[in-house]
Amino acid sequence: MRRRPRRNRSSIAIRSMIEETQLTSANLIYPLFIEDGQGIKKEIKSLPSNYRWSLDTLLPEMEECIKLGIDKFVLFPAVEERLKDTVASYSYASDNFYLDSIRKIKDNFPQISLMSDVAMDPYSSDGHDGLVKNGTVLNDETLPILAKMSIAQAQAGIDILGPSDMMDGRIGYLRDTLDQEGFTQTSIMSYTAKYASAFYGPFRDALDSAPKSGNKKSYQMNPANKNEALIEAELDYQEGADMMMVKPATCYLDIIHLLKENFDIPITAYNVSGECAMIYAASANGWLDYESSMAEMLLSIRRAGADGILTYFAKDFAKFSKG
Repeated sequence: MRRRPRRNRSSIAIRSMIEETQLTSANLIYPLFIEDGQGIKKEIKSLPSNYRWSLDTLLPEMEECIKLGIDKFVLFPAVEERLKDTVASYSYASDNFYLDSIRKIKDNFPQISLMSDVAMDPYSSDGHDGLVKNGTVLNDETLPILAKMSIAQAQAGIDILGPSDMMDGRIGYLRDTLDQEGFTQTSIMSYTAKYASAFYGPFRDALDSAPKSGNKKSYQMNPANKNEALIEAELDYQEGADMMMVKPATCYLDIIHLLKENFDIPITAYNVSGECAMIYAASANGWLDYESSMAEMLLSIRRAGADGILTYFAKDFAKFSKG
């Protein structure tokens, strides 16, 4: 045998020299849940080791993460039901705790990159990402609401807007509105290929944001479809997205790779709550080793082509990497 691939795996030194994919904390974005109040740190039962925080408890947590090398965060608001209405007006209200929290986080940690969520569902009494009338989610009528939300977030100091709503044309609409208002440096990371997945359950538990009726299949993508992701991506690219995201990640590695091969802007992926919950549960039962299985899952996402990964494992990965 002239060719013996095992020779290139014979030592740590050789394996590390020819390693094709590198994953560091710099590739990770840490999702955090915030609610209004004081002294709050509530563990999410379906997503162990993740919490709802109030701002006063969140700031020390973020400081600890920054010391570990995490400098990118995405912030999701848990909004009281009494503040929700059909047009998500609280999303851009002057007394919105989420917007106030963004300002204070950026005041405390100006060096970080802070990403937002742009969609109606946290603020909507219907629980859908868009405006609902007569049981139908309306596309074009949703866009001005998303634009108001985006401008309010940009004014508060958000670095990267994350439109997760999957309405057609919203990237161009938001880009034009941001530019007209002087926010030419505010980036858009579009949820480009967001699938109607069964893996979102723990996230919806965390925010109490499940639809009050129906489902999201009329606007989120069919898990059976691959070519449709190219259509969505081409539209977002032409409309001015700075980065494009695939969500979920591990069941859609082929989609991550497809977008990476076809577009010249950064591709990110969301390692969603259900994917992480599976590792947490299997590890708790002794079926998997937490550190190695978590790291392998993240590496597979990176290997598929993701430049950035939104993951609930971010803090633990940073700890293990330093350890």
